[in-house]
Amino acid sequence: MPPAKKRPRTYDPAKTRAAVLAQLSNVRDAVRTLAPDQLALPTRLEGWTVRDLVAHIGMALTAVHRALDQPEPAKADAVLLDWPFGTSGHAAAIDDFTRRLAAGHPDLDAYLADIDDGFRALLDAHPGTRLIATSAGALSLDDYLVTRAVELVVHTDDLGSAVPGLDIPYDRQALAACTRLLADALAVKVPGGSTEVRVPPYAVVQCVEGPRHTRGTPPNVVETDPLTWIRLATGRLGWTEALADARVSASGERADLGAYLPVMG
Repeated sequence: MPPAKKRPRTYDPAKTRAAVLAQLSNVRDAVRTLAPDQLALPTRLEGWTVRDLVAHIGMALTAVHRALDQPEPAKADAVLLDWPFGTSGHAAAIDDFTRRLAAGHPDLDAYLADIDDGFRALLDAHPGTRLIATSAGALSLDDYLVTRAVELVVHTDDLGSAVPGLDIPYDRQALAACTRLLADALAVKVPGGSTEVRVPPYAVVQCVEGPRHTRGTPPNVVETDPLTWIRLATGRLGWTEALADARVSASGERADLGAYLPVMG
């Protein structure tokens, strides 16, 4: 008998909304401290300065505004786990839009404040079941907000890496949602049950074809912390480098995930 199909992970809509707002607040607090020379620093995103990156963080939330301005799709034709695989094809358009946003908003604190106010109003005005068109297809607003938590966490890490000494806190729920969605995406990309990937305290998934583990200690185990996993899954960190620096442990003949990363471009 084939193994039972695992039910998709669910996310509490109220916690997701609170997490997105909390992480945006953390970013706003950090951006207020940045001097002009810091805003001009390069980031690990090729060609983008810190100013460009902050503009893009705002753009990740105004994407909700733009989606809600469009007619509601007739039906949902995507699921949340389609989203990580549907982002890379829009890189050029995103880059152009981001640069224009950065040039058009010299006062980044005011820019983020306007986004925060507008975003809260949108959440008050629309139910989570409202369908919106996304790069992955039609999703509910509640599902799309999970992807906004991912965007905020990933780019908070980008911002922190670009500015020496900038310590931006992570909302626990936002970090958990990001970790879980990217771990589940790996399990979709590389289905199987021979390798267990552990990202304590937020996620455990099984992936990679081979003998399925059912009880006891798995023969193939990968373990790392949430931020290291997020960097691996999004291409900010290479598998070989993470192993060499002992930021990830991997045991077993099917524990090499290098060929499957990144999960999200």
